[in-house]
Amino acid sequence: MEIDRLDFYRVAMPLVSPFKVASGDIYTVDSLLVKLTSGNTVGWGEATPGRYPAYSPESTAGAFLTAVNFLAPLIIGKEIGSGEELQKIMSTVKGNQFAKAGIDLAWWDCYSRTKGKPLYKMIGGKAKTVDVGADFGIMDSHNALLGKIEEALTGGFKRIKLKYRPGWELDMVKAVRKEFPDSTFHVDCNSAYTMADADMLTRLDDYNLAMIEQPLMYDDLIDHAAFRKSINTPVCLDETINSPDRAEKAIQIEACDWINIKPGRVGGITNAIAVNSICMRNNIPCWIGGMLESSIGGNHCLALATLPNIKYPSDIFPTDRFYTRDLGSKPMELSGPGQMTVLDIPGIGVGADEKMLEKLTIEQKSISIYTS
Repeated sequence: MEIDRLDFYRVAMPLVSPFKVASGDIYTVDSLLVKLTSGNTVGWGEATPGRYPAYSPESTAGAFLTAVNFLAPLIIGKEIGSGEELQKIMSTVKGNQFAKAGIDLAWWDCYSRTKGKPLYKMIGGKAKTVDVGADFGIMDSHNALLGKIEEALTGGFKRIKLKYRPGWELDMVKAVRKEFPDSTFHVDCNSAYTMADADMLTRLDDYNLAMIEQPLMYDDLIDHAAFRKSINTPVCLDETINSPDRAEKAIQIEACDWINIKPGRVGGITNAIAVNSICMRNNIPCWIGGMLESSIGGNHCLALATLPNIKYPSDIFPTDRFYTRDLGSKPMELSGPGQMTVLDIPGIGVGADEKMLEKLTIEQKSISIYTS
């Protein structure tokens, strides 16, 4: 498949209300959108590192510049026949996984469309309908959180993720578990702690959690391996796993019980498949994470959630959970209580809503075989 044209958009999508996590309070979701054209076929990708480099060392503005100035010239006009070939070409640029992911996701969508197949079938997905979870950030009070949890459980969500940060810790979990003694919960620390906090974190064993997600630093493996030995609650790695190689190393040193796979964080669909395959060979279960993407990125995540070895409800959200209006041409919607179903049409089945794209774009750049 020849890459004839690449269009890059840096967009800012306002949330219906702030989403508060350990790394900061989020008011708008800044995304890198990539439109990849091959002949008469178009594919879309979305990567969402964030407005500032708090989740990872990348930001959306930086990913935009890297994709435009360094990655696009490597691939424009080239015939690329596989995701692995694309990743090899882009590997001369070190790191910058979100920038690479935007292109990789767009390539997979376009490639699937040229083959006339849904993305989930192209990557070996199985079940068309998958379980998704509900996530709640830091709120003004425990009562406000309990009310939202009640709504989610009544709506059929099978698990709840609770954001966890200094000032919103054990007392919050205690209140939740008291109110909902039998429901499935886990906490997400977003790299907020160090081994100096291990005693406090191990007290989470009292609350029968499904896992503790990314308790320690975003780039750490060694301390996570040590911490895992001190706690009975399963440990899930998120930010730390930014490549298949990191997944291999985490498993080798027994740093985790679970791995959360975010396609943006690991460099795209190609690497997400590789991470899942590594985990499956080593009996490490996975689930798919989200970054509050529009339905473009959300449908890529949904396709990944159909893969074997995805053993926990994934972070894939209906559009109206975070946005008044989606940037994608079709909103993300539940197909049943706590479930979503892939669109059984070529690619991800979604493009950009052109009017919303124009409204929300901060910066745009186009590169084609005629102008590069």
